[in-house]
Amino acid sequence: MTTTLTALPLPDRPGARLSGSGDLDTRQALSAAIGVVTGLPGPVIHLDLSAVAFLDMAAVAALVEASATLSGQGRRLLLHDPPYSLRKVVEMFPDECAALEVAA
Repeated sequence: MTTTLTALPLPDRPGARLSGSGDLDTRQALSAAIGVVTGLPGPVIHLDLSAVAFLDMAAVAALVEASATLSGQGRRLLLHDPPYSLRKVVEMFPDECAALEVAA
């Protein structure tokens, strides 16, 4: 079974809503989506992950890198409704995932 990952712009704020899974099969799509959202203007970029079923370690690492890049620009990447897999990776590797910011 081939997994897919899609990204659609958020209608009300800078960012995107991801759907699907972030894994080996969708790595290029995730990288492209992250490239687009980190290029958006604004102090806070929103990433809605409520429709994401799974993110593997590489996908989480890509989000950490994007968050750190934006932070270096004085901006923020705010994650909304992350899947269980992301929360578990953050729990297991808190120092490595410190750059991630999840909306309350």
